Amino acid sequence: MKLSIELSEGQADRLRDEARRLGVEPEQLALAAVADLLAAQGEDFESAAKLVLEKNSELYRRLA
Repeated sequence: MKLSIELSEGQADRLRDEARRLGVEPEQLALAAVADLLAAQGEDFESAAKLVLEKNSELYRRLA
């Protein structure tokens, strides 16, 4: 998927500065940041779902 986003001048400057510091293109840094965000959200959801299922396992067993 191709995506276009609009950054404020300050955000764009910061992205360029960080990308330069890391030795990558700003687009590569933005892509890595989005990928990390999506991965973290998936892990958080899985952790929360696992906790709820474990916490309520006895209730689910009784309802089955």
